[in-house]
Amino acid sequence: MTGRMRRVNQTLKEVLSEGIGELKDPRIGFVTITGVETSPDLSQARVFVSILGSVRKREASLVGLAAAHGVLQARIARELRLKRTPQLAFEYDPSVERGVRMTQLIDELAGDE
Repeated sequence: MTGRMRRVNQTLKEVLSEGIGELKDPRIGFVTITGVETSPDLSQARVFVSILGSVRKREASLVGLAAAHGVLQARIARELRLKRTPQLAFEYDPSVERGVRMTQLIDELAGDE
């Protein structure tokens, strides 16, 4: 990945983080953007999110984010000077959940000693 694409991904992450925090959709719970991968032609962006809560809450948040993608894309178009505004696709990122689980397992093993 080029330096330019890294900067675009980081900037998109920052703008989306602010935008998601301002959404008023009750379906959207505590969402953290863990990463953004933008296609080289800037036509699409995969937004990876971590969602705190149950599976039902996670699914509701993803539905809410998908419904709000137009608002978020408009915010990107307003705040950034890009050739194209990427089409957003939100995906759940299980890495945070796995990290918490691994920490719990390590703590359990350390507690036995």
